[in-house]
Amino acid sequence: MAEPMGHRVALINLGCRVNRVETDLIASRIEEAGCVLVDCDQAELVIVNTCAVTGEAQVKTRKAVRRAARMPQSPIVVATGCAATLFSSELEKISPRVVVEPRKDRVAQRAIERLGITNGTCSPKSHLAISPTPTGRTRPGIKIQDGCDLRCSYCIVWKARGPSRSLPSKDVLNAVRESIGRGAHEVVLTGINLGCYRTTESDALGPNHRLEDLLECILRETTIDRIRISSIEPQDVTEPLLETMSNAHGRIAPFLHVCLQSGCDETLRRMGRTYTTNQFSKVVADARRLVPDIALETDVIVGFPGETDEEFAQSLAFCERMAFSRIHAFRYSKRPGTPAAVAPCQVDPNVSAIRSQQLRTLAERMRKRHMQERHGAVDMVLVQERGDGVDSHLLPVQMDDELPLGSWVRARLGWQDGVLVGTTL
Repeated sequence: MAEPMGHRVALINLGCRVNRVETDLIASRIEEAGCVLVDCDQAELVIVNTCAVTGEAQVKTRKAVRRAARMPQSPIVVATGCAATLFSSELEKISPRVVVEPRKDRVAQRAIERLGITNGTCSPKSHLAISPTPTGRTRPGIKIQDGCDLRCSYCIVWKARGPSRSLPSKDVLNAVRESIGRGAHEVVLTGINLGCYRTTESDALGPNHRLEDLLECILRETTIDRIRISSIEPQDVTEPLLETMSNAHGRIAPFLHVCLQSGCDETLRRMGRTYTTNQFSKVVADARRLVPDIALETDVIVGFPGETDEEFAQSLAFCERMAFSRIHAFRYSKRPGTPAAVAPCQVDPNVSAIRSQQLRTLAERMRKRHMQERHGAVDMVLVQERGDGVDSHLLPVQMDDELPLGSWVRARLGWQDGVLVGTTL
């Protein structure tokens, strides 16, 4: 087998959706400089985009950096991301070959310099992040917002990411157009706290425009087939946003990932969340009233400090009433440096494991029910892999193996043998 031409670089991504989008941008800039993306065992240089959202995530970060540094070919390892921002000295001690660069917009240039490339440059594009073809994603992510002004008691991301800030609308439009130019039919708007998107005085849209205004601008100014909104806080799911989704005639996916974290008010209070279960219920009711075909998924943490059996039972029952299409269930993992890490009444890990399994069992039942309800629906399906697509509800759909990657297909969905199958129309 022939050796790949150019310097060989591998990328390891840990953590959230925003990290994945940022990793995609780094990959694009690396290729623009003439490098080749390869697996870790072939790489001269490995870039690790780290995560520090939980103690467990930090442990995974250290392992990933250490494993890369110990590869037989002795690659240079460049660590970036949240853990690199918060714990740079800890990562640098792993190996003399570990380079820490917290600024993601500088990572590609730093890598080029370490590889000794003299004719390659990587010009920063603000904090614009578009998903390129090097990583093979068919649904490009666009990071329109970064940072967080909330102070949830279990979270340290606000320290790593800084205060909330938003991408100018013209840069968002450019990113959408670039994605269309590469053949994208769907883009995913992402952010650390997406609903906090606000334009500034100098923005082409004018000051203080919100997410719904940006969505209307994208619909008006581009030909993108479908926009998907990534994770959003319940207090940011407003009637104007829902009305914009409803009036988009399918060009905004009828889908929201609304972060719950717990279905118990006492637990939410200890978490430092800014809403009650009654307020969350109203958000769900409004969403289903204004966007009748909407799919709603969420995150839930079990075993948070102080969570009693009764509180967990309340949370489980609330989730069932909300009839989510999907629940991402997480066992609480202590994050040193946060109030929750030193809170009294830490829950026994064995208890958390049992609760997690109960929640996952409920989640599987609700997801199956939601998929069954899609039987007979007609939807646009995007083919992401050979024979596999995704519909507007972000559900997996089996498609004809002969359809090319990236195909945008109108299909009738059918529930067969425990899976959704799409028939091209």
